[in-house]
Amino acid sequence: MAKENLVRKSFLGFATMVNVAVSLAVAASAPPVRWNAAELGAVGDGQTDNTAVLQKALDAAGQAGGGVVELPAGRFRVNGTLSVPKGVTLQGTYRVPPTAANKDEKPDGTVLMAYAGRGSQKGPPFILLAGRNAAIAGLVVVYPEWKQSDVPPVPYPPCVESRDTENVGISECCFLNPYEAIKLVRAARHLVRNVTGYPSWRGLYVDECYDIGHVENVHFWPFGVVYRPDDPYCKWVNTQGVAFELARTDWHYVFNTFCFGYGVGYKFSESKAGSTNGNFLGLGADSCRRAVLVEQAQPPGLLITNGEFVGRWSSTDSVCVEVGPKVEGKVSLVNCSFWGPIDRCVWMQSPFGQFTANACHFVHWDNHGKGAPAIQLDAGKAMVQGCTFAHEGIHVAAGEKVRSAILTGNQAAGGFRVANQAGVRVQLIANEVDPLEATPEARAHYRIHVGELGDGQYLRQWNGREHRGSGLLRRAMRWSTEASVLDLPVVPGKPYQIVLELSTPKEAASPDAGLYLNGQRLAPLAPGPAKLTASLPPASADRVVLELRCRGWVPKQLHAGSQDDRTLGVEVYAVTMRASDAGDKVFDANHGEWRRLSAAPAAQAK
Repeated sequence: MAKENLVRKSFLGFATMVNVAVSLAVAASAPPVRWNAAELGAVGDGQTDNTAVLQKALDAAGQAGGGVVELPAGRFRVNGTLSVPKGVTLQGTYRVPPTAANKDEKPDGTVLMAYAGRGSQKGPPFILLAGRNAAIAGLVVVYPEWKQSDVPPVPYPPCVESRDTENVGISECCFLNPYEAIKLVRAARHLVRNVTGYPSWRGLYVDECYDIGHVENVHFWPFGVVYRPDDPYCKWVNTQGVAFELARTDWHYVFNTFCFGYGVGYKFSESKAGSTNGNFLGLGADSCRRAVLVEQAQPPGLLITNGEFVGRWSSTDSVCVEVGPKVEGKVSLVNCSFWGPIDRCVWMQSPFGQFTANACHFVHWDNHGKGAPAIQLDAGKAMVQGCTFAHEGIHVAAGEKVRSAILTGNQAAGGFRVANQAGVRVQLIANEVDPLEATPEARAHYRIHVGELGDGQYLRQWNGREHRGSGLLRRAMRWSTEASVLDLPVVPGKPYQIVLELSTPKEAASPDAGLYLNGQRLAPLAPGPAKLTASLPPASADRVVLELRCRGWVPKQLHAGSQDDRTLGVEVYAVTMRASDAGDKVFDANHGEWRRLSAAPAAQAK
């Protein structure tokens, strides 16, 4: 038995040596799977042109049937352009999305310095993903000749482009200030993941993708820029730039993306090949004049969920979601939120398309104080269901060309309000009601505390809420503009007395300043703190619209050191409406509660 065991062990040992020898021979004859570009002559000193050596390494990997060309940390100057063959990855050092904190900080890791194509969008891209499964990863691309003082920005061809390919990839890359970062045309099943940067003209463009592209965790923000909203370069990007643009693409998936400071955050356009349908989850657009601009959509539509949309800083014309007049597909919003400097949250213009909003939250709109609605429906079909509105005012405006609008189960501060010009084509079901619409008794005698929550449903074209005074004399108030509107409920057929508690600064004084009804002045404005009292004749309708007129003035223009560029009028603290036969009980129109009349603190002088 011992002899047999010895023979068996000897045989096994011999077999093992044979297997090792064969494996070593196979490995020695197999082509490499990784190429180190530095070992092949690439120099990361920021001065040496590495175009030829990098392309040679990429071609070698392609000729071997695919592989990884590795670049170590360094600043690799590339005067020309690069083409990544099929099955090849150009790999840098990063395994997370790289960024640069400010303009003067030079990023670490693998940095490619791009020079080719300055002055024109035409020409080859800096990096061409030239074949199936070609990819770049772990890189930072910078444009050393870029200057923030160049306005408009100097154009370049796309930084990365791929055409007529499949399964190309871009991951863990940062594109600092390219004119256009990524362009994918007929690039099926592409994957763009963990990408950062601040492209000036356009961040990502996709067209003719007929087989499900994926875009994930892309963050376009002012990396490498000294950002100020009024800086000419930043303002150009913030009015002309587009972060994401999708033309013809089918079943596209966009997940957890964000952009800041663009003219358009997400643009759905129409090319000669058509438009988009897809799934868009976790979209974020901050300080964009148009967070989402839909010029066209396929019949399956755009499915937008968990969006966060903020208007352009310092603007008064931002619209978060604009659905253009030619759109034929459906635009669906679910669990989206809107806030910041917004004129209108949604603007639906298409007579052919359909818009729906479900479980969305509308925090701010009408930041210019001109009476804009949160949702403006000019035409087409719409459903607004289970949404919440934190701001008073007009929540939905339905124009004459609206074919159908079904508004169900919505809650709003001060009651859900609809400006309806479409008649019976607008259906309202189970929406929160205005607390003042409960009884004629409430309408007969009520008080509006201007500047407190709940006042906005009665005011149009006013400045925002604020406070004056301190301690026991601290009061909520609003500044009017040169022509502010009071939209007040009344009991038809009854005369009223109105009392405004206000303070008129000398800057707002003018001969025709006063309270107006149908163009006729009811009472003039006296200078300083005062109670303006006027009589209103019986009205035939259940609301009366008054206008408070004065001279508009801008503090920044009149007072040294002021940065307040609003157009102001007078300070208003409260409005009390009392019918001729009303009792002493007064209805709190802000909160929907009955109270007894009580003396209020005097209006505070400026």
